[in-house]
Amino acid sequence: MTQMPIREDDFYASMGLRPVINAAGHASRLGGTRLAKPVIDAMVDASQRFVPIAEMQARASELIVEFMGAEAGCVASGADACLTLAAAACMTGDNRAAMDQLPETTGLKNEIVMHRAHRMSYDHALRLSGARLVEFGYLTTSSGAGAYRWQMEAAITERTAACFYVGIPMDSTLDFKTFVEISHSRGLPVIVDGAPTQVPAENFKRWIDMGADLVACAGGKFIGGPAATGFLAGRRDLVRAAALQQQDAFVHPEVYSEPFGLDEGQSEPPHNGIGRVLKVGREELAGLMAALQLCASRDYAAERQQRIALSQRLSQAIKQRNFDSVTVKDDDPVNAVTLIFGTPQHAARVVRELQDGAPRVFVLNARISQREIMILPHCVLSEEVTPLERRLLDSIAVAVGT
Repeated sequence: MTQMPIREDDFYASMGLRPVINAAGHASRLGGTRLAKPVIDAMVDASQRFVPIAEMQARASELIVEFMGAEAGCVASGADACLTLAAAACMTGDNRAAMDQLPETTGLKNEIVMHRAHRMSYDHALRLSGARLVEFGYLTTSSGAGAYRWQMEAAITERTAACFYVGIPMDSTLDFKTFVEISHSRGLPVIVDGAPTQVPAENFKRWIDMGADLVACAGGKFIGGPAATGFLAGRRDLVRAAALQQQDAFVHPEVYSEPFGLDEGQSEPPHNGIGRVLKVGREELAGLMAALQLCASRDYAAERQQRIALSQRLSQAIKQRNFDSVTVKDDDPVNAVTLIFGTPQHAARVVRELQDGAPRVFVLNARISQREIMILPHCVLSEEVTPLERRLLDSIAVAVGT
């Protein structure tokens, strides 16, 4: 993608902030991804003129349908926001009184069934809607199988509203085909956390092709949109139920229009629902819409080769310095460099040295306890490669005492 050049006289400097070299990939804590110029242009243009947000959402739905192969889509403030909307939609359907009472779920089907191995901090998004999570299976077993069909079937009751699946390979879980089969046999929709899914579009479409009813996707990572965007794609009735709880309903019934510009026979709008806090502005909507359109013309093979070249360069530079206490892995197709240190303390010291020096460098540090740090090149500009290499070598030398 065409990248915007870094200005010497920029906003960060005017605010006394120090920009960083982002070698941590599409990290939310660093603001997501680097935006291509057409995305920035779309956001700037949208910021200067007005259009009804519902009409933008309707057009965004059309782009999401094309991208995902789904029936409908809507945009919210991130993939987590879309999970909240998905859970709410599955609990309420088109029942506007039910929408009005969330997150209070008395009298509603409010349970979401999921693998115990899929529990993580991000499922706060599901619980935010008022849903209750029901786990099945085990994390590990001596047989190597942590979940069986009968466990999932037993977890489903008359209170179940949906079943939830995390879209990354993981041990101790049922395969997705079996998961969908069991869910649909009981008339239950399947929600997928598709935030980790990478472009091209075929990787996203496969969730719909395999039977997912709702897929929550990140807009500000691999797709290249603004960080505070995500989209929900799937069955039209469920996406519509999500949109009804998110779009602005501060309007008189006499002039109210349904989401997507279609009249579903309802004469009165719902009140602003639980999704009101998950809204996006016209600038973010415009940026995501532009990014989705760009996905069709991006050269993913060339992008991958650039990442591989940078990873190999960094790997070779580290190996040439003969850091005996550091093991280097060049991880393709992730296109990352993993450094394995002798102790967690060495790994942590490298991270601190990188973050505190000049220029500042941020790497993926979630596995310090396993003695690992990871360099992801997805957001590194060509002019940042040399200072990144220098800072990495110097920080390792300091950390391991070489």
